[in-house]
Amino acid sequence: MIEVGIDMNNNSVNYSILSEKVKVGQHELKNRLAIHPMEGRDAHKDGSPGDMTFRRYNRWAAGGAGMIWVEAVSVAGDGRGSPLQLCISEDNVDVFSKLTSQIRETALRETGIAPVIIIQATHNGRYTRINGELSPVIARNNPIFEEDSPLPAECIISDDGLKSLEEQFAKAAKLSRQAGFDGIDIKSCHGYLMNELLAAHTRPGIYGGSYENRTRFMRNCFQAVRAVVPNDFIVTTRMNIHDGYPYPYGFGVKEDGSLTPDLSDPIRLLEELKPEMVSITIGYPRHNPQLNRPVDPEGVTRMRDLTKVIQGKFPEMVIVGSGLSYLKEKSLETAVDYIESGVCTIAGFGRISFSYPAFAKDMLEGKFDSKQSCVACGHCSYLMRVGQSTGCVVREDIYTKIYREAKNS
Repeated sequence: MIEVGIDMNNNSVNYSILSEKVKVGQHELKNRLAIHPMEGRDAHKDGSPGDMTFRRYNRWAAGGAGMIWVEAVSVAGDGRGSPLQLCISEDNVDVFSKLTSQIRETALRETGIAPVIIIQATHNGRYTRINGELSPVIARNNPIFEEDSPLPAECIISDDGLKSLEEQFAKAAKLSRQAGFDGIDIKSCHGYLMNELLAAHTRPGIYGGSYENRTRFMRNCFQAVRAVVPNDFIVTTRMNIHDGYPYPYGFGVKEDGSLTPDLSDPIRLLEELKPEMVSITIGYPRHNPQLNRPVDPEGVTRMRDLTKVIQGKFPEMVIVGSGLSYLKEKSLETAVDYIESGVCTIAGFGRISFSYPAFAKDMLEGKFDSKQSCVACGHCSYLMRVGQSTGCVVREDIYTKIYREAKNS
């Protein structure tokens, strides 16, 4: 049993640092706490936010975080990971506008501050499902995942297909601006299409092989997005800086066949992209979750040290740290330590937002209750992967019921 173990009277910990304001481009975060993108898989069939989507974001809005990073939203109807995943289009942009309006209204009413709202734009790539059936779109074959059953060549997206997707990211950015978002995350993490392209060493053509080719799609997406949005619109990314797979199948790894991190490519890419903000992560949750969900001292140290390298290299860039929810009762003190030690600018929290929607407000008010922390059971991830609406199975009866039904089906 987790104890309520945060001593807010501990004078050696400067908890007030979490209340400091942070500038991101032309926007100002009212504190150093952020909710990371957490998929709820509760959209309507057309990709618009559903009732449970509104419920989650209203709860998070009341929770007091300075930034709410909205979950993965597909830029294409045929790039969704589930019929329940969000997907923005001309037909549903008004519903997304209603969502951002409600977030701001709820936040102002309940906390007195309006959070910066980022939308995460993605294509699910290898994990795409159409009409509920797995329909992978890959950058190249990968024996680590495919083993003795390589996916057919028609699953490999063509160069023309990638060029078309660059336009889709720009279109999604324009719609997101129209819907009232403050910025867009061009998602490049956790094994989805853009992340996989960064490690496409074995892909021929203009989108694979050399550094220039492997990063072409992401660089082109940034350029296309910036061409259609005003300067006050944040263009960011949640980026894998280390995949945790050996060359030639991993990004941010040495070419000697080991799993040793090598951040030269990620650093070079960030130098070229020049985002105002970047959220740092590592690994593929479906395959090596111990990297981005550190549950032991070695994992925590790895995530901490790699993130600190990026913040040290880019001291003026707003760096959002990850992997804090799994530290449970130590997550608050660790967030403070990360900021004070120059690991990151903002402490980002993912799974704890499912179990403890008001975590930010309570942290800022010195009332953090570690009994509401994420217990790292992984049940929310299970629900997402079996195509069900997702939330905290431990804390909320509605998701407990969904989980039991899924397990028994």
